[in-house]
Amino acid sequence: MGRAFEYRKATKFARWDKMAKEFSKAGRQITIAVKQGGPDPDTNHTLRRAIQNAKGVQMPKDKIAAAIKKASDKDTSGYQEMTYEGMAPHGVAIVVETATDNPTRTVANVRASFRKKGGALGTNGMHDFLFDRKGVFYIEKDKIEDKDELELELIDGGLEEMSEDKDEEGKEVYVLYSAFTDFGNLQSALEEKKIEVKKSELQRIPNHTKELTEEQIDEVLDLIDRLEQDDDVQTVFHNLA
Repeated sequence: MGRAFEYRKATKFARWDKMAKEFSKAGRQITIAVKQGGPDPDTNHTLRRAIQNAKGVQMPKDKIAAAIKKASDKDTSGYQEMTYEGMAPHGVAIVVETATDNPTRTVANVRASFRKKGGALGTNGMHDFLFDRKGVFYIEKDKIEDKDELELELIDGGLEEMSEDKDEEGKEVYVLYSAFTDFGNLQSALEEKKIEVKKSELQRIPNHTKELTEEQIDEVLDLIDRLEQDDDVQTVFHNLA
């Protein structure tokens, strides 16, 4: 059917594969949230955030409801959030956040990824001084009438900084930052003002970054890509410039 058809098919399959992985990660976030605080989003802030993020990756409402029901019906006591830290090639710090029902499998896979891509798995806490934990909220710019007014109104809710950026779809967004301990406060402040948040997350933001050559960067990205392909891996943070 021609090269153009094959290209479109490959692109579509890649998009479906990415979507499937996003849905899987969103489902795991929902499972852990239900385990921690129950199935009612009105009383479970973590579940509200998980549902919000699931909607942000276009997860259908019926799949979200099914994930909540499944997490409520089954024993999720074995589900855990695990964090691993290590070094990529050329001295780049890596922090891997996972959600797993089998930590033995997960740590073995993470260790293998580091080893095969020229890095090394280290000990938890080794990168604490390199990253600041922040709450991060993404709001579409066209949903906000007055940025300066909103900024002033949210300071008491824990807002530290507000910047402008574009999301993965190229849409312009405001990015709001809070201290890790103020994440819930800012989330509540936004909910009280009925401001729709497209996505929110807890990030590890590097306070020192590493400058590398293009060739070296590719080596580090190979490791990051391999880690992100693991179904147990939720997020990979690094201090690559």
